[in-house]
Amino acid sequence: MRRLEDFSDADLRVFARPALPPPAAIRSVYLIGICGKGMGALAELLAEAGYAVRGSDEAAYPPMSTRLAAAGIEVLEGYDAAHLDGPDGPPDLVVVGNAAVPTHPEAAAARERGLVQASLPETLAHLFLAERRPAVVAGTHGKTTTTGMLVHVLREAGLDPGFLVGGVLVGEARTSGLGSGAAFCVEGDEYDAAYFDKRPKMILYRPYRAVVTSLEFDHADIYADWDEYQRAFHAFVSLPPPDGLLVLNGEELEVRALAEWSWARVRLYGEEGAPGGPFDVAARDLATEDGAQRFTLVVGGEAVARVRLPLGGRYNALNALAVAAVALDAGATPQQVADGLASFAGMKRRQEVAYDGRVLVVDDFAHHPTAVEATVRGVRERWPGRRVVAVFEPRSNSSRRAAFESPYARALAAADAVFLSTPPLRHNDDPAHFLDAEAVAASVREGGTPAAAYASADALLPDLLADLRDGDLALVMSNGSFDGLVGKLADALAGRNGGADEG
Repeated sequence: MRRLEDFSDADLRVFARPALPPPAAIRSVYLIGICGKGMGALAELLAEAGYAVRGSDEAAYPPMSTRLAAAGIEVLEGYDAAHLDGPDGPPDLVVVGNAAVPTHPEAAAARERGLVQASLPETLAHLFLAERRPAVVAGTHGKTTTTGMLVHVLREAGLDPGFLVGGVLVGEARTSGLGSGAAFCVEGDEYDAAYFDKRPKMILYRPYRAVVTSLEFDHADIYADWDEYQRAFHAFVSLPPPDGLLVLNGEELEVRALAEWSWARVRLYGEEGAPGGPFDVAARDLATEDGAQRFTLVVGGEAVARVRLPLGGRYNALNALAVAAVALDAGATPQQVADGLASFAGMKRRQEVAYDGRVLVVDDFAHHPTAVEATVRGVRERWPGRRVVAVFEPRSNSSRRAAFESPYARALAAADAVFLSTPPLRHNDDPAHFLDAEAVAASVREGGTPAAAYASADALLPDLLADLRDGDLALVMSNGSFDGLVGKLADALAGRNGGADEG
């Protein structure tokens, strides 16, 4: 097996830059793109650890701007090379968000001045993970929910993990924290780290315990094909040491095959009796009841606890099995795992109820075709008997590509009605490869499901409101803001009939 150190610069596509100094030599840190979700979470973590932190963004906007202000972190609006000259001179470390290009004014200035630059994952690993046992959750789908669930379960078991997650746990504001325990939970994204380091973020976290939830081609904007996408996960699963742990979704053939690339202990999870079994960690008698998943947790063939997970969707039960495998290995008892799962309230923008009246509005981050279909089916299980109206925006660089037109049409056909919106072309979009929302809608209609495409969220809203009936579930899916559609829809529903909706 290969270790991270065994990969050459040619393998990893890394550009030359000054080496990172020892952590003890770093006192001040400047973040370019500080209001991004991941960068803001890292800024809060740095401030909690006692570093002098400041940074810039094109526009400082809530909720991140208010979170950073509450942490005493200075945010400079706009990008200017002069921002790098702080009150005490240049920073010891410049963290460059992966949205920055080589010509970015601050990134270019840092490079020209010879300042030490690092990506978000490199910074996290260098300053926070060396003395911890990172638990890194990777996979095409389910990373955020599984990572947040793991953080919650370990906390409830008294293990107090550190964490950095790409989403917000319901009932909390922060997406990162130092913790005091040995474990540090990280969401392992397969996207590239920075303009000067094209390695997948997930391989920079040096996992001791690693999870792969699923494996399906994604991020067509940075991966040439399926083989290249798979190779990123081959590298990831080779990183846990022999005494470490690799937890794999045993129900998926491509995920199970990753075991061949690892020298760590391997644990497979899945529903008892499903293809790919038997599993090391399994769900027995899995059923949905009152919108929750109920099952018996089986470890090594032995029933160890009865579980109630208050989330819809079979995929969330599988996520819970991955969490159980890691938590048990980290020292939690089976009953502590069951208790933690029972009290997990979920993640914001993952089947999050945004409005509950005559119409139920559910906000979700789903954007890959498989995730879109699983989310539609998941809300049906959680709220049975409702007409599901899917409202979808293909906003990510990958989802906007024409190659996904047919998969989206198949996925959205699981709904009872479909409303589509596509954002305008970006400066770097190739119109020849750009998804045609009307073509997707036409394909859905051919299958017998009403569907329409619109130029914008605002254009879509009036027809959506006219279509919604009492008792419907409006499922809004986007990995971006959808131009505030969820809030606009909730406001319009609350003001229907001249007053508050009395649902």
